[in-house]
Amino acid sequence: MSRLAGRARAEWGPLYGTVRRALVARRWRAVPMTLGAVCLTAVLQFVQNQSWGYQLVQNAGSVRAEDPLPLALLRTPLSLFVPALDLPVWGALAQILLVFGIAEICLGWWRTLVIAYVATLAGTLYARVGIALGPHHPLGLPGADAQVVDTGPSAAVVGLAVFLGWRYRAYVTAGAVIGAMVVEVLLKDNLAGKEHLAAIAAVLVMCCVSAARHGRSDRERAGSGSGLPPIQS
Repeated sequence: MSRLAGRARAEWGPLYGTVRRALVARRWRAVPMTLGAVCLTAVLQFVQNQSWGYQLVQNAGSVRAEDPLPLALLRTPLSLFVPALDLPVWGALAQILLVFGIAEICLGWWRTLVIAYVATLAGTLYARVGIALGPHHPLGLPGADAQVVDTGPSAAVVGLAVFLGWRYRAYVTAGAVIGAMVVEVLLKDNLAGKEHLAAIAAVLVMCCVSAARHGRSDRERAGSGSGLPPIQS
């Protein structure tokens, strides 16, 4: 039991400590963006379930692969907060509250939104590539998926979870998230599952870029501290 507890502390200790300190010091004021996102998602869910509001939400935040690309790019930021009609809204609200909240505390609100948007955009763009490749390609999709409404926070949540796992060295957790998404595609080969893998791929690229930038900064600081000129990129 003590060995298991030690592994848990090593895996989640730094992340837990950061979140706990922020919540103890500031409580809900530590996650204003997350609370706003939860409220926005709840409002959009309410509006799209009204006879007068469904088309309004569709026009503002519904994305399909068959849509013109400029229109899809314009709708993508809001589509992240439009709950999928075939899934319970409480699931989307819980995902945003938990994962966005942790990310906002650990990464800051603007980094959280950037990573969430990149992950969502990667899935949106993959859908177009997959349909172009066709159903017989390993990475392809059937043409009917072009009409599937592609909304919700799931791709953003998966991307943020992987980035947080990498940033706080919770590698087992990040690997478990990736493994779960691979299993999802193997068991249920659909658009959502493959979009999650596209989101993970985009976030892993962001992790590599961030690691390279931090490594260069560390080398420059080390060079400056030793009296040597900074390393030029």
